[in-house]
Amino acid sequence: MNDRSSEAKVADDLRSALKRYSDHEKLPSSRVLVKRYGVSPVTVSRAIAVLVSEGLVVSRPGVGVFKTGTDRTPLPEGDLSWQEVALSADAGPAGNGPGAREVSAAALLATLTVPPADVIDLKGGYLHPSLQPERALAAALARAGRRPGTWSRPPLEGLTELRAWFARDISGAGHALSASDVLITGGGQNALTTALRSLAASGSPVLVESPTYPGTLAVARAAGLRPVPVPVDDEGVRTDLLADAFQATGARVFVCQPLFQNPTGVVLSPPRSREVLRIAREAGAFVIEDDFARRLAHADCPTLPPPLAAQDTDGVVVHLRSLTKAASPSLRIGALTARGPAMERLRSVQIVDSFFVPRPLQETALELVVGPAWRTHLRRLASTLRERREALASELRRRGFPGQSPPRGGFHLWLRLPPGTDEAELVAATLRAGAAVTAGGAYFAAESPAPHLRLSFAGTANTGQLTAAADCLHRACAEVGVPIGTG
Repeated sequence: MNDRSSEAKVADDLRSALKRYSDHEKLPSSRVLVKRYGVSPVTVSRAIAVLVSEGLVVSRPGVGVFKTGTDRTPLPEGDLSWQEVALSADAGPAGNGPGAREVSAAALLATLTVPPADVIDLKGGYLHPSLQPERALAAALARAGRRPGTWSRPPLEGLTELRAWFARDISGAGHALSASDVLITGGGQNALTTALRSLAASGSPVLVESPTYPGTLAVARAAGLRPVPVPVDDEGVRTDLLADAFQATGARVFVCQPLFQNPTGVVLSPPRSREVLRIAREAGAFVIEDDFARRLAHADCPTLPPPLAAQDTDGVVVHLRSLTKAASPSLRIGALTARGPAMERLRSVQIVDSFFVPRPLQETALELVVGPAWRTHLRRLASTLRERREALASELRRRGFPGQSPPRGGFHLWLRLPPGTDEAELVAATLRAGAAVTAGGAYFAAESPAPHLRLSFAGTANTGQLTAAADCLHRACAEVGVPIGTG
C-alpha cells in the first residue's frame, strides 16, 4: 500500500470513529495512531490534515487534536456570487485599472502556517521557542504589569522612552536621531504596510529588490502598487540598474533590506550604500530600509555596517525595524524612523489604521530591552545561529548539494537548484519525507531566473533536526529526479 492509499485509509477510519466521540473530545496522540495503523508519522499527520480541512477536527499544536463541536446550527447556504462583482469594482473594465489591488496572503501563509508536530520546520521566519528569551519576557511582562499607568492610553506615537531607545539603537555612531523621529508600530509587517501606504500613491510603481521578501510584494499589491524588480548580486542591489529603474518608471519609493537580505543573505556593500542614497536623492524618491536582521548577526560576523538611516541627512530614508525576529513572534513591536513631512504622513496613516499600539505591549518591550537579560540573550542567540548555520550548510555539502558561502547573519540559506527543477514538486516531496521547506518562486516580483529553495534554521529544536531535514531533502531530490551536484 502506497503513502496516498494509507493516508486515505487512516482518514476514512478516523472519520468513522469520530461518530463515537463527544464534541471537543481529544483524539489519540499521533504516536498511538502510528502504532495502531502501522504507518509513518507523516501519513498520520496528512490524514489529520484532511479531517481538519473538512472541519471535522481541530488541531492545537502542542496540545492535541479534538473533535469539532456541533453545538451551533450552521448558517444556511446563500448566494455569495455578488461578492465577485463588489470586490473587483475598483479594478476598471479590464480588471487592471489604476489602483487595482491583488490581495493574496498565499506566500505569507506558506511561512506562517505551523507544520504538524512530526514535520521538521525549515520554512518559518521565527525563532524556535527554545531560542526565545522566555524567562526574560515573562519577567518583563510582570514588571510592566506593575508599572503605574500600564493600562492607560499611550501617546499616539508610542512611549517616549521606547522611541528614544529605538532612536539610539538605530543611530549608533551615525547621525543622531531623536525620539521625535520614531513612530512605534505593531511589528515589522505593520511598519512596512504603513510606510508603503503613506509614501506611494495607489496605482504607482514601487521598486523592490529581486528576489525580495514576499511580504513586501503582498503589501504593495494589496495597496494597489506595482512592484518593479531590481536585481541583487553578491554586493546587494545592482545600483546601475536601480538608476535605470527610477528613470524608466518614475517611481518615488524603493524598498530594500541592506543587511542579510531575505532571501539571499547578502549585505549591501559600502560603495553601493552611498550610491543608493545618491540615486534616490537625485530621483526625489524615498528609500524604505527594512532592517529586520540587525539583531540576528552571528557570533563570527564582522562589524556590521551602519544603517542607511544613520548615513542620511536629507530625509531620504524611512527606516524600519522590529523586536519580533530576535525575541518572540508575539512581541509585535516595531519602529518607523523618518524626518520631515514624511513622519507626519506616517503618523496619520498609523492613527487611521490602528489608533495606537497597546501600551502593555510597549511597556513589556521597554522593560525587556533596557535590562541586562536582553544583551545576554542576543549573545547566546548569535552563537546558536552560527552553530545552526554551519550545521545545515555542512549537512547539505555532505549530501552533494551545491556549495555556497552562507551569510553570517539572518536565519536562512538560499539554495539554488539545478535548471529545470520543479520547485513545487520538490517541496511536496520533501514534506512527504518529513520536512517543510519554502519554494523560491514567491520571492520574485516577475519570472524567476532559476529555481531555488529557502531553508530556515531558526525554527528547529536542535541541530539534530537539521541533519534529519537534510536527509529528507536528499531523499525528496532522489524521488523527483533532481540531480544533486549540478546547478
